Amino acid sequence: MAERERVREKRFRRKKRVCIFCAEKVVADYKNVDFLRKFMTDRGKIASRRSSGCCAKHQRFIMRAIKKARHLGLVPYMME
Repeated sequence: MAERERVREKRFRRKKRVCIFCAEKVVADYKNVDFLRKFMTDRGKIASRRSSGCCAKHQRFIMRAIKKARHLGLVPYMME
């Protein structure tokens, strides 16, 4: 029984990731292409919430901004 308790104590717990937008009050803008590229994969896909580290609310804002930038031709749909 004591051995199990030691194993539990040794486990590493990660800190919960804080959303950049919530912490620093940054606004996602479709015209800021360099900032939007941080939330895209190398292939041009929109990164998931787990990989971008954003909350659900701000992930939706990022998604809309990237799609708007794609539509206007600021960001490509696909990268090779």
